[in-house]
Amino acid sequence: MTDFAETPAPPYWAVIFTAVRTPEDEAGYAQTAEHMETLAARQPGFLGMESTRGEDGLGITVSYWDSLEAIAAWKAHADHRTAKRLGRERWYRAYRLRIARVERDTAWSR
Repeated sequence: MTDFAETPAPPYWAVIFTAVRTPEDEAGYAQTAEHMETLAARQPGFLGMESTRGEDGLGITVSYWDSLEAIAAWKAHADHRTAKRLGRERWYRAYRLRIARVERDTAWSR
């Protein structure tokens, strides 16, 4: 993903997922990540997503949501729970999840 998410005026919520990948099962990871992005986009309250990964395996994905309730519903989604389990078993050496309220949003481009 290379574009910025088109979010509304604040306030809204950001889920920041920072992870270090293992070299295992690249195809399975890519397929699941694509499925999660498509599925998340269909969830009530989803506002957008931005993601990047370095060659060293460190990745950061930020998803934006309109409420804590929408985030909780996504966390409880059966397919998402399965992906989290597989991530712990196969795809991640470590990860950290942070949830933050976005109070200010500014943009600039050339």
